[in-house]
Amino acid sequence: MSSLSRVARPAVAVLGVFAALAGCDVRVNGDDAASTESADEFVARTNKEMTELQKEKGAAEWVQATYINDDTQMLNAKANERFLAYFNHAVEESKRYAGQTLKPETARAIHLLKLSVTAPASNDAEKRAELTQTTARMEATYGEGKYCPKGPDSCLNLDRLEEILATSRDYDELTEAWAGWHTISKPIRADYIRYVELANEGARALGFKDLGAMWRSGYDMPPEAFEQETERLWTQVKPLYDELHCYARARLAKKYGEDRVPAGKPFPAQLLGNMWAQQWGKVYDLLEPYPGVGSLNVDQALKRQGYDAHRMTQSAETFYVSLGFPKLPDSFWERSMLTRPRDREVVCHASAWHMDMASDVRIKQCIEPTEQQLITIYHELGHVYYFLSYKDLPYLFQNGANDGFHEAIGDTVVLSMTPGYLSTIKLIGSIKPSNEAVINEQLKLALDRIAFLPFGKLIDQWRWKVFSGEVAPANYNQAWWELRTKYQGVAPPVARSEEDFDPGAKYHIPGNTPYTRYFLAFILQFQFHRALCEAAGHIGPLHECSVYGSAEAGRRFAEMLALGRSQPWQDSLEKLTGTREMDASAIIDYFAPLMGWLKERNQGQQCGW
Repeated sequence: MSSLSRVARPAVAVLGVFAALAGCDVRVNGDDAASTESADEFVARTNKEMTELQKEKGAAEWVQATYINDDTQMLNAKANERFLAYFNHAVEESKRYAGQTLKPETARAIHLLKLSVTAPASNDAEKRAELTQTTARMEATYGEGKYCPKGPDSCLNLDRLEEILATSRDYDELTEAWAGWHTISKPIRADYIRYVELANEGARALGFKDLGAMWRSGYDMPPEAFEQETERLWTQVKPLYDELHCYARARLAKKYGEDRVPAGKPFPAQLLGNMWAQQWGKVYDLLEPYPGVGSLNVDQALKRQGYDAHRMTQSAETFYVSLGFPKLPDSFWERSMLTRPRDREVVCHASAWHMDMASDVRIKQCIEPTEQQLITIYHELGHVYYFLSYKDLPYLFQNGANDGFHEAIGDTVVLSMTPGYLSTIKLIGSIKPSNEAVINEQLKLALDRIAFLPFGKLIDQWRWKVFSGEVAPANYNQAWWELRTKYQGVAPPVARSEEDFDPGAKYHIPGNTPYTRYFLAFILQFQFHRALCEAAGHIGPLHECSVYGSAEAGRRFAEMLALGRSQPWQDSLEKLTGTREMDASAIIDYFAPLMGWLKERNQGQQCGW
């Protein structure tokens, strides 16, 4: 499963596809037979067996996510436990080939084998079982989380609390909704402490310093170099974020008062329309530069035109088909969960699933007729079409070139959902071009894409510090808010202590999903978009480009996707963009009109925090 919260996305999940593996009894070669295998034969056998393992494990995870109860939690834990036992055995077998001269593709497959789980277990059977039970319990606790202010009959789930944050403009109501949701993560704290201990032990058994070092080893460069790379990319975009933050704070102070949103200080995290202040699009009405210019009210059009979950998904499918991709298989429509069931608890966090490493692809999303949900489904189908593009590769090569690629594909398509495109599919009327309309449009997008970047970076920074021991359990919450203040410039709306576990109120922490992929994706999508627009022959500002209907852009895109993870990501990036380095300059190009406007508007303001 590649879980993709639309980072709101509303973020987007995700265990990587390798983490969604199935556990079943697969016979491994006896010691005598295994010792005679060549490395090529070992990799071929492992690919075959792990493909079979995926089917059961994927089914177990799907059922738990779409039918939460004690039974499905136990089945998922047991399936994962069996997979981890297989994984540990396969990694031990792979050590026979250390020091041998191997074919490049064989050496790459063996390296990727070590990285094929996000939480490796030790060889101790009891600890392996404890790890799988702990991770299943954390995810279930999060999925069942509710805030009940006046007893059992008043319970509000995350959907309802997020709706309050998105629509209310009452400071006290926003504060209560934020604080209410953050109570659900307190029970996760003890489990998370134990998870760190167990997963670190598993990572060290594989030869890594800790789990964070293992995660950073999946980027075809040394872990230390990768950490420096993320900081370099952040430095490229930080000036734009700083201007956006300054502008937003001034407008929020005008709404809520300078006593609550003081100049030169972080602003309260509950005021940005999102539970984690990771995207700010829901408060566009408070921040809109030129009210009413270039109407972008897609929500109203979706409701008026009777869009439901099926039709919204068909809209996204039509875009990909216009680039030359195939229609979705019938099984997608039969097996996906596109709406919230009324009869059971589910994890509504949007995610895309590759069930059998072949054509059984699915979406799990509780779709409502809103623009944000429409964007999410366009994003999720990016994962689905990536799955389908590399489905004929061996199992260990079935993933994105790096995990940021997987998240970037759908968002690259979303960048083509320009006002011109939305007008073409009749979700908005024709918009008369004007400087004011451009600024409105760019600010609206920046409230999602640019506002997200520091949050996308800091989540794994916190975890890397936790996994390395730099942040001890006694300082989990303090370290979390130090990073959120440093990078986002936000502060908690109510007093926090170490009795709280605010990181656990974000799905990807209890869900054991690495998050740097989203930060990279928000960089890569603009780089991909610029390359596709060049392939489509677009002339004019980058923000005006939509590649809808461009067969040449689709061909270039598909060629990159078909490579999966069969080669270093630098090779895949070069194939589409002509460069081997991730580069945020496309973001600066795209938002050039907005950056100039913000600098002018912020003159005289006390910016920074």
